[in-house]
Amino acid sequence: MAYTRTPVKAPRLAGFKLKLFVGLLESPFGGPLKKMMLTNLGMPAFRERAIEEGPSPWSIRPHPAKAPEGSEPDLEALISSPPPGGSFPEESVWAFVSAYRAGDRSPVDIARRVVEATRQSNATTPPLRAIIAQHESDLLQQAQESAERYAKGTTRSLLDGVPVAVKDEVDQEGYGTTAGTSFLGQSPAQSDSTVVERLRNAGALLIGKANMTEIGIVVTGLNPHLGAVRNPYDPARMTGGSSSGPGGAVAAGLCPVALGADGGGSIRMPAGFCGLVGLKPTFGRVSEHGAAPLCWSVAHLGPMGMTARDTALLYHVLAGPDPRDPHSLEQPEPTLAGLGDPDLSGLRIGVYRPYFEDADEEVVKHCDGMLQNLTEAGASEVGIEIEDIDGMRLAQLVTIASEMVASHRQYYREDPTRYGHDVRLNFSLVASLDGADYVNAQRVRTQACERFRRLFGEVDLIALPTSGTVAPPFPADAAETGESNLELLDKIMRFAGIANLTGLPAITFPAGYTAAGLPVGFQLIAAPWREDLLLKAALVSEHFVPKKSPRVRYDLLGEQ
Repeated sequence: MAYTRTPVKAPRLAGFKLKLFVGLLESPFGGPLKKMMLTNLGMPAFRERAIEEGPSPWSIRPHPAKAPEGSEPDLEALISSPPPGGSFPEESVWAFVSAYRAGDRSPVDIARRVVEATRQSNATTPPLRAIIAQHESDLLQQAQESAERYAKGTTRSLLDGVPVAVKDEVDQEGYGTTAGTSFLGQSPAQSDSTVVERLRNAGALLIGKANMTEIGIVVTGLNPHLGAVRNPYDPARMTGGSSSGPGGAVAAGLCPVALGADGGGSIRMPAGFCGLVGLKPTFGRVSEHGAAPLCWSVAHLGPMGMTARDTALLYHVLAGPDPRDPHSLEQPEPTLAGLGDPDLSGLRIGVYRPYFEDADEEVVKHCDGMLQNLTEAGASEVGIEIEDIDGMRLAQLVTIASEMVASHRQYYREDPTRYGHDVRLNFSLVASLDGADYVNAQRVRTQACERFRRLFGEVDLIALPTSGTVAPPFPADAAETGESNLELLDKIMRFAGIANLTGLPAITFPAGYTAAGLPVGFQLIAAPWREDLLLKAALVSEHFVPKKSPRVRYDLLGEQ
């Protein structure tokens, strides 16, 4: 079957035009407009396809027959090893730990600097808006407790005292959980989500809640209520989303690692646009307990970091079963076996060329270069074919959009005007879908999971660009309303959704930088539970692509 992609054709709308269009969609006369938009997205053909398989409401994640070979790395030795030559000086996790141990800095010093850097970042023109809530007294209390542990030699982990930002989609005691809206999170959470609890137990310095797009339904970084997050590599460009705040915070140096969430590329898009490593683990690998119920069957929490080592360390803290999340229980023991070994010999990387090359020219060039780098490290490129990519794209779209609308149906019925116009457009359009559309999407999921099961009998990893483009320019006319730009969204999300629909783990890391200095993200997808392979490849990649410093960066450990 040849690679085909249904072109998405729709006018870009923002400002007054978007308001007018949304008003028409929400009116009794909006039916023909909704039908036209669904046709442009390819829904009529999706509804007519012949599918024999039954629906799978969750991804199919087989338990591996045996554990991956190799011994677990010494994490301290791993993260303390020198970075590849040519990288700009980074404030990695190890930089904080070694400064604390040497007495050059204390967690209290860093907490104060984080507060000042956050204030400065939100006072610039334009403001960064990566961190939207920060309780100084709480932060200093955490830091004081960490400093006491360092003084006594009783630190909890390698994350003790290390700044970590938390996407405002998960509960953190004492903070409201807005999920990017103007009206949720008015009262503080009474307890931590599982992931925040694990970070707190590890001694991490929880610096506050990071911004996100409204309910995570768009992937640009725009938020008309809380402000758009600007890209530290170029503040005139977007960060991507919906984990826009975590991406902007790490890239700008407010923290070396952050917690993101990914329902349709929402960790990988901002990580790719901001020059970071971002890991979407296997569905169920990281507990969702305490996360906002936005898209149950495609939701993933995961780490974002400036380096592969730091991302692996955060993953190590987050992963594992949780009795409060049934989907997390049937998983093998998380492993980092082989991490730090630069030899990729025997690793088979599958490439479906027509799909791989369906991106902007500079993106393809740098991703091809990274693929060559990985083969130089011992991996082999294997030609593959991925069937029905267009069907999977639509199945993922129907699934995530339907679940998001279902999660907010009551709020929307009570007062749709509380949402941004871009979100209202999506809600109104998705309301035209029916139960049969959702069931058909789950039947496509069954097909997709089986196809990838067969593919991973032939290869170990599948390579793709993270996105079809680099960080797009910030649309000035969309600050108040958001925007509807379906063609751009299609390009941004072109390579992301299949990993969410199937629940497969996926990672992004930098493949290089454009002539304008913008990061290009390279993506790998693995079989269920093989995050170890993804992190190993990401770490090897850093020997080939030195990090470039963004324009906006705060030095928490430097002299003042």
